[in-house]
Amino acid sequence: MSSSSPPSTPPPPPPPPTPAVVPSLADLCDAHVDSPTRPCVVEPGLLVSYGRRRNFHGRIETVSCFESNPSVRSVLSTPGNGRVLIVDGGGSKRTALLGDEIAKLAMTNSWSGIIINGCIRDSGTINNMDVGVKAIGTHPVRSVKTHPGMVGVNVNFGGVEFVPGFYVYSDEDGVMVSEMPLHGLGSVV
Repeated sequence: MSSSSPPSTPPPPPPPPTPAVVPSLADLCDAHVDSPTRPCVVEPGLLVSYGRRRNFHGRIETVSCFESNPSVRSVLSTPGNGRVLIVDGGGSKRTALLGDEIAKLAMTNSWSGIIINGCIRDSGTINNMDVGVKAIGTHPVRSVKTHPGMVGVNVNFGGVEFVPGFYVYSDEDGVMVSEMPLHGLGSVV
């Protein structure tokens, strides 16, 4: 009669890696105040936060459009890979360039956030979505669908130039743009 020992239980798997934490904008500004590539900060008070993700960052993609959002929908329908879409809507407060359906596309396609020089609608629903959104305000009227807009062009608002491929950081204190990633964790995708 052979004696057998009970089977050994394998050790539990290691915990998943902790996601990289990006320092606050205040800390990033302090760390890069003397840098030759000093980051640019968007004019305070211009943008309001929406969405559950209040802190977000990523490489910039851009859309320039005025009261017409087909290009916003088109871009957010593609894989975001953690990027942030910057939309220059000319500061219009007459229509919304983003609603809950397009925000859901951004969330589903792994966009980190959307920053809009224009308005959004469906803010109550968007506030419950895991995506970062900043805009100048809300407006219940949807945009027209008559002008395609331009994708991948430099856009300017809030005293800052947003360049496709540069990096944007956003938290409760504001929005900051840099040519290079600032948080020292490797490249931001």
